[in-house]
Amino acid sequence: MVCLLPRKLTLILCFFAAAASLVGAQSTLPIRDDASKGYRFERGGWTYVHLEGNPSQMGFQHGALLAAEIEDMVAVIKLESAHDTGRDWNFYRESSRKMLWPHIDAEYQQELEGIARGVQSKGVKLDVWDIVALNGGIEELTQYYVPWLNKREHAANAPHISPEGRCSAFIATGSYTSGGKIVIAHNNWSSYAEGARWTVIFDIQPARGHRMLMDGVPGVITSQDDFGVNDAGLMITETTITQFEGWEPNGKPEFVRSRKAMQYAASIDEYVALIKEGNNGGYANDWLIGDRKTGEIAYLELGLKNTPLWRSKDGYFVSSNFARDPKLIKEETDRFDLNNLSSSPNARRVSAERQIAQAKGKIDVELAEQFLSDHVDSYTGKVDADERSLCGHIDKDPRGVPVWDLGPYAPHGAVTGKVMDSEMAGKMSLIGHAGHPCGDDFLAAPFLAAHPEYGYLKPILKDMKAGPWTAFSAGERR
Repeated sequence: MVCLLPRKLTLILCFFAAAASLVGAQSTLPIRDDASKGYRFERGGWTYVHLEGNPSQMGFQHGALLAAEIEDMVAVIKLESAHDTGRDWNFYRESSRKMLWPHIDAEYQQELEGIARGVQSKGVKLDVWDIVALNGGIEELTQYYVPWLNKREHAANAPHISPEGRCSAFIATGSYTSGGKIVIAHNNWSSYAEGARWTVIFDIQPARGHRMLMDGVPGVITSQDDFGVNDAGLMITETTITQFEGWEPNGKPEFVRSRKAMQYAASIDEYVALIKEGNNGGYANDWLIGDRKTGEIAYLELGLKNTPLWRSKDGYFVSSNFARDPKLIKEETDRFDLNNLSSSPNARRVSAERQIAQAKGKIDVELAEQFLSDHVDSYTGKVDADERSLCGHIDKDPRGVPVWDLGPYAPHGAVTGKVMDSEMAGKMSLIGHAGHPCGDDFLAAPFLAAHPEYGYLKPILKDMKAGPWTAFSAGERR
């Protein structure tokens, strides 16, 4: 039996069918990227980049504004990752596509795709898997996933890989600081090949979530060494947990969790919840968090199995790549000896504790800058720029850093410094120093001539000149 529909109902159904057809046709049209709101300028050795809009638009702005720098940064990570892990770039592209991508929130997928379109608009031949591999390959794929995979596969003759400690930092509040303000400080430790390029200040104004001001890497959607502030008054930094072991292949990438927490958290509790959500164990860090609205500070030790949290409204936390929770040390970093005061993380911990004790009640951003520039080796008691000084110079050290598998005179160390207090945070501003916080320059040519064992780095190792301490604020144009 055939049922004839009334003419009015037929017209209604035709209208919805046509509308559905139109929506389907529109969904196949190219995405319209808006680059007009993004801009960049140079100051004090840094490149300031403003991004604004929805995820796709901000990604496109990022890629177009930093196309040459992103292409250059990919070349750095390609060479370093192949040398350090024995895995080629296609391995990291495929790991990004198959393992990381399904666990990336849709808005950050759109932003990553936007970065790829942005670089391509400038003639750079990179695609979205290169961009995801860059985001994941600086830290979590190379230093967490690959060791886990080598162990799982019983990989013969695989290079030994220990997560490198990155950074010296502190956060203080209450009676420890001048005027009771929160003061936060951080210097990034990395290879000099990366560090000479880790000099972007991102001012990010998303369509959803909080505005953010942070330092960062070309092509990466989070700060990656994680120093920044959002317009909810959260002040954030971290240092890496030395010799951490752990990976969850079905977890959410750390570069996504750290970006999401900075963008959407308005309190310490919200930040902790977001950074732990879907934890994959990658880039395991000690997080220093301050809330300018309350004056409270916190220390989250983010392992995979253990995530203890300490809080204070009148105190401080120092961090220099050591784990402090006994259970986490036993279960997730059992090769690390907390009592070996000759190791870089422990020697810097001793220096940091002394600095804070001596400056109690007087700590401000100027003293924080001095803290990050310090060359005291607490183990020897000498002033000696080396792997044990807060401003690290491993390239000058015949010992190297065994706990990070870094050999003698490795071109690694402190590559930037950043400081901020809660008054600055209220104005969305920070102070940054490109290059060694102490002001010393690193020059590639004489280093390579003196240390030919690092000749493989010649294509990517460049001078790292120290700039002045330079202030930046959200919304600046020059």
